[in-house]
Amino acid sequence: MTAQQNRKWGFGPGLLVTAAFVGPGTIATASAAGAGYGYALLWALLFSVGATMALQEMSVRQAIITGNGLATTLREALQGRWLGRGAILLVIAAIGLGNAAYESGNIAGAALALTSISQGKTQYWALAIGGTSAALLFLPAYKQLERVLIALVLVMSAVFVASALLLKPDWSALLQGLTVPSLPAGSLTTVIALIGTTVVPYNLFLQANAAREHWADEPDRTWALSAARTDTVVSVALGGLITLAIVSAAAVSFFSQGLAFSPDKITTQLEPVLGPSGRYVFAVGLFAAGLTSAITAPLAAAYAVCGALGLPDTMRGAAFRVIALGVVLTGTLFAATGARPLSLIVFAQAANGLLLPVIAIILLWLMNERKLLGEAANGLLSNLVGGIVVVVTLSLGANKLASLLH
Repeated sequence: MTAQQNRKWGFGPGLLVTAAFVGPGTIATASAAGAGYGYALLWALLFSVGATMALQEMSVRQAIITGNGLATTLREALQGRWLGRGAILLVIAAIGLGNAAYESGNIAGAALALTSISQGKTQYWALAIGGTSAALLFLPAYKQLERVLIALVLVMSAVFVASALLLKPDWSALLQGLTVPSLPAGSLTTVIALIGTTVVPYNLFLQANAAREHWADEPDRTWALSAARTDTVVSVALGGLITLAIVSAAAVSFFSQGLAFSPDKITTQLEPVLGPSGRYVFAVGLFAAGLTSAITAPLAAAYAVCGALGLPDTMRGAAFRVIALGVVLTGTLFAATGARPLSLIVFAQAANGLLLPVIAIILLWLMNERKLLGEAANGLLSNLVGGIVVVVTLSLGANKLASLLH
């Protein structure tokens, strides 16, 4: 039996993507979707999961073949071109500055979870969570951080999926929502938000670098590509399942009961079946979601900015640590003081709305460069799927920018 046959697949860096896109913002968006429209918008979630799988797989594939993170590959491929300089500036603005703004929401969400089940004040919990996130980021090795995130994601998965099953969703309506696209009156903004919280630009940079580090010592590139593809599909599917469970729970607890939903009621949606303990169960899931996102957001920012600027983009690099710590400190400051950096968040949303289709187009171009990727370059099916994603992300980006300008 060969060494390759002895290998067993296990969860890897793909779960960082799950940890990143299932954060407090996703929980709030999914809860609002289920509470306001029942199961009707699940088709948008299904599309976004497929789009995420396609883009993340391409990003990881180039990382394993080239040995570079996505930002480094982009910088080298576009060096000397005006588009390259523009793309690099956009990466720094949208990922670096944007994640600093989003970090405040991640930390505030985790603090809210603890405040809802304790006597502690939100600002103190925010300081504690910010400190914990910073400490975990500086673990001696990437593998240790990966294990911590895997454990937190599995806890989050168990809480939300088991809770949704206990609430006994309407399986017929759920299946119809997944397979029959519909746009109930006033739901377009929620559809854009639901897709936008899943197909996230910074995850492309995060997983590419994480995969490069995870399989750095693997001599068999063919096996590494296969394992990475499996890791991506399973991890993104798990993230989609968690989001589906949150939509379903809100649909049962609010939509089917005709009850109004507001963000301050987010931790109460399990009480119909679990009673007062439902608040505690939901808080565990929300805390895990907030903490994992509070760790992955600075990771993604540091990977992207370091790669874009040509700095060492590994967790042991000095510049990497400074950028990651800066994101955590900024988010902690805003969360602890109760401030909402609205202008920065609006800017980050606009920049990410513009970045996603730009990165999708450039990534699709890179994946057809046979001089760079050889036999690992895109085939017809990958290009077809990538083309569909580009068209949809261009539409989403235009909608996002238009909504922010009005």
